[in-house]
Amino acid sequence: MSHRQRLAVLAGCVLAGALVAGCGDTASLTVAQGTGPRPELPAPTRTLLPTVNIAPATGWPQGATPQAAAGLQVVAFASGLDHPRWLLVLPNGDVLVAESNAPPKPAGSKGIREHLMALVMQRAGAGTPSANRISLLRDADGDGIAETRSVLLSGLHSPFGMALIGERLFVANTDAVLSFPYRSGDTVITAPGSRLLNLPGGPINHHWTKGLIASADGSRLYVSVGSNSNVGERGMAVEEGRAALWEVQVGTGTHRVFATGLRNPVGMAWDAAGQVLWTVVNERDELGSDLVPDYLTSVQESSFYGWPYSYFGQNLDARVPQSQPALVATALVPDYALGPHTAPLGLARSEGGQMPAVFADGMFIGQHGSWNRRPHSGYKVIFVPFRNGRPEGLPMDVLSGFLSATGNAMGRPAGVAIDTRGALLVADDVGNVIWRVSAKP
Repeated sequence: MSHRQRLAVLAGCVLAGALVAGCGDTASLTVAQGTGPRPELPAPTRTLLPTVNIAPATGWPQGATPQAAAGLQVVAFASGLDHPRWLLVLPNGDVLVAESNAPPKPAGSKGIREHLMALVMQRAGAGTPSANRISLLRDADGDGIAETRSVLLSGLHSPFGMALIGERLFVANTDAVLSFPYRSGDTVITAPGSRLLNLPGGPINHHWTKGLIASADGSRLYVSVGSNSNVGERGMAVEEGRAALWEVQVGTGTHRVFATGLRNPVGMAWDAAGQVLWTVVNERDELGSDLVPDYLTSVQESSFYGWPYSYFGQNLDARVPQSQPALVATALVPDYALGPHTAPLGLARSEGGQMPAVFADGMFIGQHGSWNRRPHSGYKVIFVPFRNGRPEGLPMDVLSGFLSATGNAMGRPAGVAIDTRGALLVADDVGNVIWRVSAKP
């Protein structure tokens, strides 16, 4: 079967909305077996066609909500948003939400594979045009529900990460970091942004989201930049500066690559001391339903984490023709696997407050959910407990029930953040809701 014929059959699988004989595999391991510091890593499964198991996006029925874990309650902090992807809680309690989606492709730039992926994204709820704005939500009376909403910034270019340093608000568009003046209490910013630095974008821009976090002293920004392919199949020239975390000097825009080999890092968070940077990474696809586990890891300066040549340390990916043995020999093993194809996006360190004591030390993670696994994985918010600064024990479900009994996606968790009272906020980009999770009274 030629490459074009293979893609045509794959298109049939996508359009049918279900797998047919030969379209992929079924997991033989549980998600739990692919979770933790030492996940099970079976041999890769190569099928005629990759597994395409999409949970079609439907949104929430009237009055329905996700299911909070025992001892927790969940309410809609804000609803009726337009694909809310990322969150930033300001010191005065206001909440910023990036309403955003992938930028449009240039005319004539889509091949067969790109059209197929567009079909996948459309069924998964990510096919809408980007609203290209940051909205501000305010809960003035402190009842856990935002009463007012305003458009803080508009006319952006697929915005995602946000960071506040003093009276400057930094926004990571898909191709640049911009800086805007901000004063506490502002509900709209009309001043034009200044460009701090350019980021990898371009006509391919496979992983378009760019995460952003400031250092504790406000002198540096860290940017998460995903790869331009699954495993380098477009050639490594288009991967320049990608699959990496960048470190940026706020005063000058001078930057360097801080760590590499991270296929698609998204959310970032500091440890309790503000010294160790953590990130969640979406690993590679099309090695079967049991591979490769996505992961949570601390990030060491000048480190390499394997992509595209190896995964979870030094496990070689035979699909990559140039193995780079000397580089692979330096690949670090991630700290904690999160299960195959769970698609972790949001990451927030626990800060106590309105959550029970069991959530006092650890990381909250928004798992957007799989398309390359049967059965589905992810589609929930989990908590990974920490002890002495390291992950320890099994993850706990915090918010689940995003999939219906028939396998439709009523919602998909993306960004997560802790509000000024210690409750957890979750951006749901299919339900178009920001959920607020807190302890029951």
